[in-house]
Amino acid sequence: MISRIKGTLSAKGIDRIEVMTAGGVGYSLAIPLGVLESLPRVGDAVELHTALVVKEDGWQLFGFSAESERALFHTLLGASGVGPSLALGLLSGLGAARVVRAIRQRDLTTLQSAPRVGKKIAERLCVELSDKMKDFAADTDAGPHSSLEGGAADAVRALTALGYSPPDADRAVRKAVERKPGDGTADLVRAGLAELQRR
Repeated sequence: MISRIKGTLSAKGIDRIEVMTAGGVGYSLAIPLGVLESLPRVGDAVELHTALVVKEDGWQLFGFSAESERALFHTLLGASGVGPSLALGLLSGLGAARVVRAIRQRDLTTLQSAPRVGKKIAERLCVELSDKMKDFAADTDAGPHSSLEGGAADAVRALTALGYSPPDADRAVRKAVERKPGDGTADLVRAGLAELQRR
């Protein structure tokens, strides 16, 4: 199993990066938005914890900044009906700490704010995983926020990690929120990018 990867960050996007190893092999990794914030510039060294998911239609490699986040990803996969895309969407849309708190507190509303998570899946996550959340700290993603909150603040940080200035990123996300206030973090990042590219 591929559990860690170290090399040069050769490309990065909102939800996928490429890492070139010293052996000359490039790996494409899907990442949650929280990882994007911690990445160095393209061309710099990077090291990530990884999870390899093997499916009938192919292999997928996922990258995480911390071992605890990778462990949470694996735990989410243990719930009925939760695949890697949905688990990654939860981590991107809410962040690891909010996922842990929401499942512990059986907060269905917060869970349903993540992409593709309906009431049944939210209930299933709480019923099947609430006891397992005791293994995770609920305050792992505390950090600086703009005056925006929640997913919007995460979207600002993601755009900043992509190289945009904090003021530009903040303005773009605010405009995205004005248009569709209910969108999740990933959707706000995409809408913010579209706004920035129109300038």
